[in-house]
Amino acid sequence: MLRLVDANLDRLGEGLRVLEDVSRFLLNDAVLSKRLKVMRHTLVKDLGPLEQELLLARRVADDVGAPTKKRIALQHQNLPALVAANSRRVQESLRVLEEFSRLSGGQLAGRAGSFENARFEVYDLEQQLLGRFLRYDKAGRLKGLYLVLDATALRGRDEVEVATAAIRGGVKTIQLRDKRRSKAELLETARKLKGLCAKKGVLFVVNDHLDIALAVNADGIHLGQDDLPPAEARRILPIGMLIGCSTHGVAEAVRAQANGADYVAIGSMYPTTSKEKYKLVGLETLRRVRLKVSVPLIAIGGINHTNVPEVMKAGADGVAVIGAVLGADDVEKAAGKLVEKMKRI
Repeated sequence: MLRLVDANLDRLGEGLRVLEDVSRFLLNDAVLSKRLKVMRHTLVKDLGPLEQELLLARRVADDVGAPTKKRIALQHQNLPALVAANSRRVQESLRVLEEFSRLSGGQLAGRAGSFENARFEVYDLEQQLLGRFLRYDKAGRLKGLYLVLDATALRGRDEVEVATAAIRGGVKTIQLRDKRRSKAELLETARKLKGLCAKKGVLFVVNDHLDIALAVNADGIHLGQDDLPPAEARRILPIGMLIGCSTHGVAEAVRAQANGADYVAIGSMYPTTSKEKYKLVGLETLRRVRLKVSVPLIAIGGINHTNVPEVMKAGADGVAVIGAVLGADDVEKAAGKLVEKMKRI
């Protein structure tokens, strides 16, 4: 019995350590890595009194299931496969420990509930980890110039034509923002922009409207502080869709990341005419947020080709602009000028 417990605890700890290191070092996800670490430490601590007995019961040399030279090592095809394999390893170990905890008078008696709760938590963690991997590549592509296609700033120009020119200039993400038109009109425009962005390898994000984002299978949705919280949006959206969140300070940025935002926008960096009401936070807030969040950080508000170098130096992964590109007669040239300045940093 002790040998069985020892073997499954070893598998459990090893599997959790792999998942924790994936979260910490590859995904740079502080929230998931902390949850895995707490689980690993809690389970080990609960069985601390048995540690000496377990070590004395260990018999590696004559274990019939020990590895042999003939055994062919299992190869993981990719990181999601590695996560799935180690999640399954942890779940199976927890199930074994749970079942043997139900034996009356055994060394694990009375611990079945804690093993069962941990097993269900691992089911949730596995889904979140795999979801993060599906969004990992997309989030990495946010580094660069992010254009907000604001209906007011377009001055009657066609969204698709403007977006096409901006993409030629080097824009990496297009966000559709329109608070005036009907959903039917917005849906048609969103479909066209999604098609363009998919063809050009550019991310397409919808502002506010989850229904429009779902209808066109957008790459992401961008939410404000008065919109649906990221944690609630995640329950509705496909696991591979990005969630971005507008923030105006350290506390909001940290909360957005903890609630599942894949990237955080912080602003306004400078005075801007793109919004009637805005909160000026400045570069110092950007620097402080950079120290507290690990997800991609997008600076927004009054950014142009003159001040973009200092914004990048302050810690932004990318910059979101409206007027600096849409206010120009030559959209492609304006976007290219900004991209060139960003590349120099």
